[in-house]
Amino acid sequence: MANHESTYKPSSRFERWLDERLPIRRMMHGQFVDFPTPRNLNYLWTFGGILTACLAIQIVTGVVLAMHYIPHEAMAFDSIERIRRDVNYGWLIRNVHAVGASMFFIAVYIHMARGLYYGSYKAPREVLWILGVIIYLLMMATGFLGYTLPWGQMSFWGVTVITNLFSSLDAVIPGLGTRIVVWLWGGYSVSGVTLNRFFSLHYLLPFVIAGVVALHVWALHVVGQNNPTGIEIKSKSDSVPMAPYAVMKDMFALFVFMIVFAWFVFYAPNYLGHADNYIEANPLVTPPHIVPEWYYLPFYAILRAIPSKLGGVIAMFGSILILLFIPWLDTSRVRSARYRPIFKWFLYLFFLSVIALGYLGAKTPEGIYLLMSRICTFYYFAFFLIIMPIVGVIETPSPMPRSITEAVLGKGASGAGVPAGAAAAPEKR
Repeated sequence: MANHESTYKPSSRFERWLDERLPIRRMMHGQFVDFPTPRNLNYLWTFGGILTACLAIQIVTGVVLAMHYIPHEAMAFDSIERIRRDVNYGWLIRNVHAVGASMFFIAVYIHMARGLYYGSYKAPREVLWILGVIIYLLMMATGFLGYTLPWGQMSFWGVTVITNLFSSLDAVIPGLGTRIVVWLWGGYSVSGVTLNRFFSLHYLLPFVIAGVVALHVWALHVVGQNNPTGIEIKSKSDSVPMAPYAVMKDMFALFVFMIVFAWFVFYAPNYLGHADNYIEANPLVTPPHIVPEWYYLPFYAILRAIPSKLGGVIAMFGSILILLFIPWLDTSRVRSARYRPIFKWFLYLFFLSVIALGYLGAKTPEGIYLLMSRICTFYYFAFFLIIMPIVGVIETPSPMPRSITEAVLGKGASGAGVPAGAAAAPEKR
């Protein structure tokens, strides 16, 4: 929090000398050791740390892979196989990077769902939420660019289909969409030029993400963390130091997450991918069913649910950009859905509709699948544009605790005499 003072005390002459000139240790201690953390955080709050670890893994493995990858249309596919077969531990590095992309998105979707449920987008955390959405957009762009690089059938045709969406802008300004597509491709078709520029951008964007993550963490430490009750810290008994309590909790959650990560890496590295990507790209043979990676499927289903090409593109991009405006679309004064008896059921239905869109995005857009896609798409937008504003006005919230301490220790608890490490004791959830 902005007014938090560090308790750091230099223990040597060198540390005192450095602290007077560059108080970096004081800053790190104040922000990551004794920073006040709500004592009632559950394990859903550990996904911020997990996402930081995922980003670090992707950057490190990506840099190593870039040393061996060849961004050329005649050699890209074979260079991936050479990495897997001939480079020392190349199979492991490539599997970690490929599986890491999926695990990154699993973690970010859980992180976003937690933010929606507990109202982490409400004042004073609007900028924090917006920065999170920007990170998500950058992740989607990076993932799309990376999906091109194996230069398999699904990579080639996925890029062809998705970039061609910009041609729909011809309906607004004649020729504009076509010019954008040609500019993206670097020619009149997807080729080695496209692959080379997409590789360059894929290498660059993770470092941009890291920069926005730094802003995200900074914004978090200015306004402080939200918590399951949605009540701000009011007294010392409402919080505990970040280290060791929150840090150890994050470490345990990261360990469990890495077990799942490792299972996919060693036992099912291709489970979340597509078999057609093991066929080298061929512009003369179109796969029978072109689908993007699983983490784009909900938005792909929205794209195909709209009969108009331009309308589908607007709906797809709108379904992502609308997340930026959630802090102002939700009119309720209560943050946590735990105390919103009507809203939380609409929210559960929203989560279900997103999962359904993910399933429908992998199916052919016809018959019952197309009908269900349109119903789920309608509910997706209705949730933000109709339900959120109206329910926030008409809903009567459930009784809330007066403080975080009361939520943890029960009614009548003042927190007086409670030791700093009380949060290590069993808590009420």
